[in-house]
Amino acid sequence: MPGFVAAREEDFNTETTENTEKTKNRESVLAFFSVASVSSVNSVLKSSSVAARGRAVLEPSFASRPRVRDSSVRAFLLIALTSTTLLWAVSACGQSSSTKPAALRDVGIDQKLNAQVPLDVTFRDETGNVVRLGDYFHGKPVILSLVYYQCPMLCPMALHGLLTSLQKVAWTAGKDFNVLTVSFNPSETPDVAAAKRNVYLGLYNRQGSERGWHFLTGDEASIERLTQAVGFRYHYDTASGQYAHPTMIVVLTPQGKISRYLYGIEYPERDMRLALVEASNNKIGSPVDQVLLFCYHYDPTEGKYGFAITRVIRAAGIATVLLLGGAMLIMFRREHYKL
Repeated sequence: MPGFVAAREEDFNTETTENTEKTKNRESVLAFFSVASVSSVNSVLKSSSVAARGRAVLEPSFASRPRVRDSSVRAFLLIALTSTTLLWAVSACGQSSSTKPAALRDVGIDQKLNAQVPLDVTFRDETGNVVRLGDYFHGKPVILSLVYYQCPMLCPMALHGLLTSLQKVAWTAGKDFNVLTVSFNPSETPDVAAAKRNVYLGLYNRQGSERGWHFLTGDEASIERLTQAVGFRYHYDTASGQYAHPTMIVVLTPQGKISRYLYGIEYPERDMRLALVEASNNKIGSPVDQVLLFCYHYDPTEGKYGFAITRVIRAAGIATVLLLGGAMLIMFRREHYKL
């Protein structure tokens, strides 16, 4: 009988050693997985431990049974959760390109910086008169926004973002720059454009802005020439009767060349200000704007201005060298006079 007990203890020790080695292997594998789900696993283990203690009270023999180590349970749960997450992510990535709606495949923005917009293309203004695009370039930069006036959601948001940015800029449309809002829906009429213009001019509430913010409509040929010139790609969905399109504004030079793109439905006041300064070739703005242009650079991939840390570091380095050189020169002169 003692020999049998000793054999059982040896088997148990061997099994325990094997379980320990397996646990180490599992934990080394888990080091490659995300630990984001550890908290959820710990909560499961906690609840399992509570349940185990409760059962031990009801069944004394349960407490004497060999318990599965928490690390083994943690390893199993983490592997199960991580495998499920990875399978879902791979499936989503594999289907992203194939399940993309056909209406969105041709929608986007192709940046054409420094390209010339067709100034001879004709539209109708809010009063119904035929105008040339070049009529609005009178030595001032121009902000071009492409929308359609009967858009149910996205275009009003973009126009509101443009309005908010213009309200924050100290300069005034019509005096320092012009704004052109052009519909890319050929079925819209000047009456619709006039109604939309009245709303936004009333909200803008700047004296003289009626001369600087115009809402245009045009035929399909004119719209196509302008949108292709600025790289604006959109798609008409016949099923819904709506347009799928990106949102952006284009800042043009007084000569009608594309200077900057600003993406999204909100345009920070700093980006709008710097874009206008650059488009005007520094004809508007102050010395402060020149400092900001030195500290910030335009990122065409993001369609916004970012902090130019390399320029600032370079300027700080030059300033430090000059200060040290000046201090050393003063010290040498003082020593010379003492001698």
